[in-house]
Amino acid sequence: MALSALIAQYGLIAVFAGSLLEGETVLLLAGYAAHRGYLDLAAVVAVATFGAVIGDLGWFLLGRYQRRNLLHRHPRLGSKVRRALALIERHPTTTLLAMRFAWGLRIALPIAVGMSRIPWRRFLLLNLLSALLWAPLVASAGYAFGALIERHVAGLHRVEHWGMLAVVTLALVVHLVARRRSRRPE
Repeated sequence: MALSALIAQYGLIAVFAGSLLEGETVLLLAGYAAHRGYLDLAAVVAVATFGAVIGDLGWFLLGRYQRRNLLHRHPRLGSKVRRALALIERHPTTTLLAMRFAWGLRIALPIAVGMSRIPWRRFLLLNLLSALLWAPLVASAGYAFGALIERHVAGLHRVEHWGMLAVVTLALVVHLVARRRSRRPE
């Protein structure tokens, strides 16, 4: 099966799965795939928005109902949650709206909001607004990047499959390195 057919068939599933966590890489690639005609950009944005909201809601609920167990089992998460709680206390609305753009605190923030006194309805509304801004912005960046590359690099279609594989591999390596570094004690 060709790479383009795999993207067309499973791309939105990958967007949803990636958006449950930190989904920029997947969403950028999906934006590029939409530019190439493999995926529909509106569907990519809708699925990413839904995945982001559901993922953050899961982290919020984990913080709300498992706060003691969670920090006891994962002590390294504690410092990030404490930083996130300090942000939430100082600027609750701004922090919730900017949550999807806070790299390094993306999982800790919704957990911390769950541990705070912020009502779930307020969290859900502001998280939805944040995801509605984040998803089209990141997907459109991937779409625009694809247009820019194609405009300036002749013959890209001949190497696009290898290029896409290289980008996915590089993104995976960067993600794994960042994940490993984030697990080190501070």
